[in-house]
Amino acid sequence: MGVRLSPSTRAAAGHHVGMTYDQFISDIVKGVEAIGAAIMIVGGLWALVTFAVATTRPEDRAGAYVDLRRRLGRAILLGLEVLIVGDIVRTIIVDTTLESVAVLGAIVLIRIVLSFSLEVEIDGVWPWNRWRLDQAGSTEAS
Repeated sequence: MGVRLSPSTRAAAGHHVGMTYDQFISDIVKGVEAIGAAIMIVGGLWALVTFAVATTRPEDRAGAYVDLRRRLGRAILLGLEVLIVGDIVRTIIVDTTLESVAVLGAIVLIRIVLSFSLEVEIDGVWPWNRWRLDQAGSTEAS
């Protein structure tokens, strides 16, 4: 016959007695944040590895730095977008106070400014002017 533990003993031993909805959503948000951080870390490492490989090839060496910046920027942009999702879910579902909404607004605003500046670094134009760049590229090709 097995030994039965009281709920307080199980909790003290690290066993989960029960999980509330807020704890569950908080765990999901932590997972989303971990995915966002992993995207930036893996993407950054991949960009560095491809840069290192490109610098060993004379034919790729000239554009290696530009490609490194482009790949790093894309990894950071994607990671930031995933982190914003986590922040929105946390604020809407878990912590719906006026203060948390204000903090979310500030975080999203900062990340949007970062995203725009990264896009300008990657493409060389503001996102709303990209059509001009596309149009200029298509007229040069013809």
